[in-house]
Amino acid sequence: MSSMKSSVTPLESVNEFVIKFANVNGTGSASANNLFAKALFRMGLPVSPKNIFPSNIQGLPTWYEVRVSEKGYLGRRGGVDIMLSVNPQSMPQDIQEVEAGGYFIYDNTKPLDLRLIRNDVNIIGIPLTRICNEQYQDPRQRQLFKNVIYVGALAALLDMDFKALTELVADQFKGKEKLITPNIHALELGHQYASENLKCPLGIRVRSADEVGDKVLLDGNTALGLGAIYGGASVAAWYPITPSTSVVDAFEKYAKRLRIDAGTGRTNFAIVQAEDELAAIGMVIGASWNGARAFTATSGPGVSLMAEFLGLAYFAEIPTVLFDVQRAGPSTGMPTRTQQSDILAAAYASHGDTKQVLLFPSTPRECFDFGALSFDLAERLQTPIILMTDLDLGMNDNMSEPLEWDDSRRYDRGKVLSAEQLDALDDFGRYLDVDGDAICYRTIPGTHPDKGVFFTRGTSRDEYAVYTEKGEEYEKNMLRLLRKWDTIKEHVPKPEVTESAQETDSAVIYFGTSEESSREALDYLAQDGVHLNAMRVRAFPFNDEVKAFIEKHREVFVIEQNRDAQLRTLLMAEFEFGPDKLKSVLCFDGNPISARNIRKQIKKHLGGNVLPLHKTVAASAGESA
Repeated sequence: MSSMKSSVTPLESVNEFVIKFANVNGTGSASANNLFAKALFRMGLPVSPKNIFPSNIQGLPTWYEVRVSEKGYLGRRGGVDIMLSVNPQSMPQDIQEVEAGGYFIYDNTKPLDLRLIRNDVNIIGIPLTRICNEQYQDPRQRQLFKNVIYVGALAALLDMDFKALTELVADQFKGKEKLITPNIHALELGHQYASENLKCPLGIRVRSADEVGDKVLLDGNTALGLGAIYGGASVAAWYPITPSTSVVDAFEKYAKRLRIDAGTGRTNFAIVQAEDELAAIGMVIGASWNGARAFTATSGPGVSLMAEFLGLAYFAEIPTVLFDVQRAGPSTGMPTRTQQSDILAAAYASHGDTKQVLLFPSTPRECFDFGALSFDLAERLQTPIILMTDLDLGMNDNMSEPLEWDDSRRYDRGKVLSAEQLDALDDFGRYLDVDGDAICYRTIPGTHPDKGVFFTRGTSRDEYAVYTEKGEEYEKNMLRLLRKWDTIKEHVPKPEVTESAQETDSAVIYFGTSEESSREALDYLAQDGVHLNAMRVRAFPFNDEVKAFIEKHREVFVIEQNRDAQLRTLLMAEFEFGPDKLKSVLCFDGNPISARNIRKQIKKHLGGNVLPLHKTVAASAGESA
């Protein structure tokens, strides 16, 4: 019979905890772990699952962390309350992550190395390998069903609604009915063992709630693919790279359903896998120049290769859409870990004086909305639009508002002249600022047999697109592009401001996937007596509201997930603030930034001591997570 250390005061909570699964990559564990998270979601509990996997195919340690929070905290908290470790290779690391009073669950078919035992942690053994060996003859079944068995055991230990699990299995294997019964049987094996041999439930447990509403679990890359569909994209050119590959996979999946000509039944979209990222962005620029809505998706190394063509699109003013799903760099870096580390590379992509438009979504809903908006902005502003997401948002399921689309919405094609409009013109200059907003009129090839024709070039030209190396003509064009930057500020998504309940002269700025952990950290700090106003930046260029927000505060903490404080650098460069005004809160270990980490860094800046958040949590546990 398995044993549990009872001399430790156990953590106790209902619907508020972090559980982490430690597995071996390639063993099918992600499906079982995902089953656990979705079952809790069906019970009405907000969940935030994060798959932490290596860049090899099979054999190395992999982790799956699930944040459960009835309060609705969806960011990474820091620290682990329950660790379920079935990978001997990572056990020394796994057990050290557990909070004091937390639970370490392991496969005790073989005894636990005594050197791993912590006296402040409750240790629970379940003979997973022995149960599998007794039940299954096939080696692959033993491997796969071990994961399902521990999910069943967790259902008993946490007092989960077992029906939520069995119904989810039935839904997942709909159309493959022969797999339903074996999976439910494996769940029952784990549930029965825990019920008969362990003290159930633990101090940490769950109960059904009603805190989900109409929200959905969705990954950002799928939302981006759908956003491109609804945004009118018909061309995708790409080169596979983690973690952006599934963006185009999703686009293809939905295009096969939604990009079909009703009359002929033929598809009306094109997806081209290019020979490299440089070719991919070139195809997008060519398709966009010809009037199609086209996009590519990549990550940091791809952005580096695309920089030359991005400069062409900026200078020649060709609508271009790029989805950058960021990962840890530089070079190959950690390709399956998350970061916000392409900010400067994307903002000033290419050589010479270039500024690129960046969008910063925080949720799958915003991935969808901004993904669709990107195509309107690209054509309205006649410039590249780079949507900056990251691996955490792109590849993990995130709780999100449902996706919505207004069928009456019409695409904004911008200043595109028709044949009739060209006939009415005495003169057409591709780079003439007719309206004073620095955005010129353009034509789509083939619109008119002899009017509105011009040569698109990456070399210097005058207002009529005629090649010239006259310095005054080049300078006039570059100054117009700078004036257009001011016009762009009025079109991109505005920042969001949250005022503190208490008057304060300090604030934080965050963006993208730092939002949820930042919001939670602000609640922690308020409990400490530290009150901060907050702004979520949603786009670059920054508008005047961002400048005013920073100016009215004595100090502003800029929260971001990279080493070099890239958003802070961008704010300083654009507004000429000094380093004493903007202070960095950074995380760049490849994991999503945690609320505890943010709290710790801000308290350190302010000269305050970091005290435990709860009396059951040791001060040393989880603060560095």
